Amino acid sequence: MLIKKIKFVLIIFLFYQTALHSKSTSFDNLDSKNISKYFSGIVAFENKSNSKALDFFSSSKILINKHEPYLKRYLYSLVLENKITQAINEIKRNKGKNNSNFFDAYLLLIVDSLKKNDLNNAHNLLLEMNNFTKDDRLNLAILESLSQYIYTFKEKKLPKQKKNFGKLSIISETFQRCHLEDNNTDQYFLKIINDEKSDFTRYNYFYLIYLIENERIQDARNIANSIEFIDTTLLLSQGKNWIENGKAKKLSKVFSCKNHNDVMAEFLYLISNLYSSQDDFEKSNFYLNLSNFLNPKFIYNLYLVAENQYLNKEYKKAKKTLKNFEKEDSFFYWYRVKKEAKIIEQQRNKKESLNYIVAEFQKIKNPNDKVLFDIANFYKNSKEYEKAIEYYTKVLDTQDENSNALSDLLYRRGGSYERIGNYKAADEDLFHALKINPDNAYILNYLAYSWLERDYKITEAIAMLEKAYSLKSNDPYIIDSIGWAYYLINDFLKAEKFLKRAVELMPDDPIVNDHYGDILWKLDRRIQARYFWSNVLRMDDADKDMIENIIIKMSSGLDNS
Repeated sequence: MLIKKIKFVLIIFLFYQTALHSKSTSFDNLDSKNISKYFSGIVAFENKSNSKALDFFSSSKILINKHEPYLKRYLYSLVLENKITQAINEIKRNKGKNNSNFFDAYLLLIVDSLKKNDLNNAHNLLLEMNNFTKDDRLNLAILESLSQYIYTFKEKKLPKQKKNFGKLSIISETFQRCHLEDNNTDQYFLKIINDEKSDFTRYNYFYLIYLIENERIQDARNIANSIEFIDTTLLLSQGKNWIENGKAKKLSKVFSCKNHNDVMAEFLYLISNLYSSQDDFEKSNFYLNLSNFLNPKFIYNLYLVAENQYLNKEYKKAKKTLKNFEKEDSFFYWYRVKKEAKIIEQQRNKKESLNYIVAEFQKIKNPNDKVLFDIANFYKNSKEYEKAIEYYTKVLDTQDENSNALSDLLYRRGGSYERIGNYKAADEDLFHALKINPDNAYILNYLAYSWLERDYKITEAIAMLEKAYSLKSNDPYIIDSIGWAYYLINDFLKAEKFLKRAVELMPDDPIVNDHYGDILWKLDRRIQARYFWSNVLRMDDADKDMIENIIIKMSSGLDNS
């Protein structure tokens, strides 16, 4: 509550002291009741309660002509609640006024024009948007990309002059060529799909659609056969499943390069994903809702909405979004089940979460590798290691030595063996995983730390950890491991250097705090040691044995624990 009050005060201050306050209005001609509702809306918005924000904004609409920033906030909230037509109508009513002169307003009008196939109006609106991109490179990239797309749709040819925005431009040109059925479309799709520096596996899905629409079914099947369920995206897994079950045409029912709105929807999804990767979930959902508005058939993008809502702890909204995925789309339905299980874990506990997903799993007659892999992971995360091993083994039995997923499966099963004390089986799996992928820092770290805990091959363990650290020098778990290794060989100064960094990166991790406390004690910094040990006692993730040991150390010191 205190934080909310502070935010409210700061917002009021900013209203009077910064550009938030319209230059064209004064306090005297603004109604206090509506100002209060407006500020309440801002506070609600800042606290991730957009539906409440929209209620406040809707009840203070008198400000629409009196306060310039009002319309922007109001429209944003409307779009986030999927009331896009209403948002567009509000802009149209205010078109030509100063309060509607901002980037998102023009973007909404362009989306409306595209929806109505009015490419001429979309083009004219673009010409008015240049003033809003001077200080925002991403907005500039969006504007330039929109210009290229609309030119392509309107003129039926690629633009000759265009600015380059790296991979965004390459992806855009690929879809423009696809729309025009250009002879080089294959080449461009393969260029982005095979990009070694970026994960563009999603675009295999659209390439499959291109092949299917051009009656190249066998080419599509060949690509689908090369895809592994465990090692690919949700969307592509579903596409592979449809092709394997004779439902290839279903891919093109929800998307076609020939439909300019479908193409633009995918572009807006790309922008949404960019914002999501930056943890800007409001902007991500803004663009994602516009994407869904242009192509409502493509419900599969809603998984990103659900992810954003889950990460934002909007569990009620997430569950509502997930209901769009039904059993006929098996992979997306299974994603729904997994995410519902994670919500149960967050709202109740891991046991109930596991019970829910196991009950749903048992309803599946012939679960594929992906489903078996997921249920194994759920068992592992719930510390049901023997059950995890059972299902990892089932998946491993279907893999050959060329499988991209083999190393990861062995790593996960090996970790499960290690947790139940079957060190022989654990070492065999982890060594096998390393043989396949010798530069995997996480496998190196896990095996080495396991040896440290067993007081086994300390010198070899340190060598592995040094290699892991050279590969992933900013990973807090690896930093903790190498720090602890130096502690075990009594190199306390070196150990402190690493563990100080680990606790800075993971201040809420009980093991890291415990380790750092031990190091500090050895360096005779006992007050500090007790401080970090005491942190552990307040952490939910600290297990019973660790807590009991910490209590002993707090009272009697490290040497007596």
